Amino acid sequence: MKTEQLIDMLASNTAPVDRRIVTRRFGTAIAVGLLLALLVLLIFFGIRPNIGEIAATPLFWAKLALPATLLAGALLVTTRLARPGVTVGSGWATVAAPVVAVWLAALGLLLSVSTDSRWSLIFGETWRSCPMNIALLSIPTFACVFWAIRGLAPTRLRLAGAAGGLLAGSIATLVYSLHCPEMSVAFWAVWYVLGMLIPTAVGAVLGPRLLRW
Repeated sequence: MKTEQLIDMLASNTAPVDRRIVTRRFGTAIAVGLLLALLVLLIFFGIRPNIGEIAATPLFWAKLALPATLLAGALLVTTRLARPGVTVGSGWATVAAPVVAVWLAALGLLLSVSTDSRWSLIFGETWRSCPMNIALLSIPTFACVFWAIRGLAPTRLRLAGAAGGLLAGSIATLVYSLHCPEMSVAFWAVWYVLGMLIPTAVGAVLGPRLLRW
């Protein structure tokens, strides 16, 4: 068989690429992970009793804005890193922007109050448990996100794992916000960010092993 004939035969048996596979895989992963995180929240933590009253305040929606915008940025970066040869580009800026914004807002808040009040705004009442609770809530979403990444043949495994961990952590933080009583921007800037960094670090460590194909 000549080379040209072999190439023609292989090409004729090639199935068309599904252009919606990225959307489908990550849409499924986020939906399932979000539902599982909500289920874990309801079973082990519960939704704060005054959620209806708090939801009527702008501060509550500002609280959700941090994980929601990080979710969008992490999703952009993760979907790009999950595919070989696709550059991240401005995706890193979309991840950094909400973190910088909340840090600046926290700094403005701390500078506007007395020195004695600053520590209570930073630590609140739940700083010891908050990061680990977020990390625990991220476990089901972490598994779902890594399933989505692995099916797209990533080549930058450590970066893809870190981005996937951040995506899982941001979803977990969004869900955890329905339980968490803390309403200080300074608290979110420290402990929410730390909670999301835990699955990010775990993803970076496990990425080369779990995403290998």
